[in-house]
Amino acid sequence: MRSTHFVFAVAMALGVVSAGPVFAQQAPEAAATCVACHGEKGAAPIMPAYPVLAGQHATYLEHSLHAYKEGARKNGIMAGIVAGLSDADMRALALYFAAQEGPLYEPRMP
Repeated sequence: MRSTHFVFAVAMALGVVSAGPVFAQQAPEAAATCVACHGEKGAAPIMPAYPVLAGQHATYLEHSLHAYKEGARKNGIMAGIVAGLSDADMRALALYFAAQEGPLYEPRMP
């Protein structure tokens, strides 16, 4: 929970997001490309092989986007998509999809 607050505070300081619930509801412009494969709000991919983005950790999503752009992760479709994204775009997308409610969960030990 602390790391989520930290990420949000950094994003606010950088002007990537604004305070309040609007942050979780307003999709960055680049998200229109993402939802074509990953589904509305990143929660319902069109194919089982495509990952759910909604609810993933923002740092994981941002790191993954950078890895596709740098070639550390290999996927021709994703490489083409992220090629035109700036660091701020990737950060905004990661924060947006992390804030969405999705089917992912963390198992709890009894």
